[in-house]
Amino acid sequence: MTERMIRGIRGAITVERNEAEEIVNATEILLKEMIRANGVAASDVSFVLISVTEDITAAFPAQALRRLEGWTYVPVMCMREIPVPHSLPRCIRVMMTVHTTKKQEEISHIYLRDATLLRPDLLTKKTEI
Repeated sequence: MTERMIRGIRGAITVERNEAEEIVNATEILLKEMIRANGVAASDVSFVLISVTEDITAAFPAQALRRLEGWTYVPVMCMREIPVPHSLPRCIRVMMTVHTTKKQEEISHIYLRDATLLRPDLLTKKTEI
């Protein structure tokens, strides 16, 4: 029997504008892809951390998680990313911690839009959404 572990699933996406609807919609796209690619059930999630760059202020991206059926009781928190000079602008990052039998190398980390620049070494496929 394979032992269940707590693993982190990383993801990131960028937005074009600091507008509430675009922020929440982009976050929803990212979360859905992370869930799909890793076969995640809400009941297996410990918590979700979402960070944004300092140029994203129009909405809490965590609202996107509340749109997903069955995810009402999953703890989620938003925070600001460290403002490092020349870092990727208008970026939303997600760290989802899940109970899984997958090995670390079997986890699919999801980077969409301009966020593909962050970790090209982790991309299993380039996705344009």
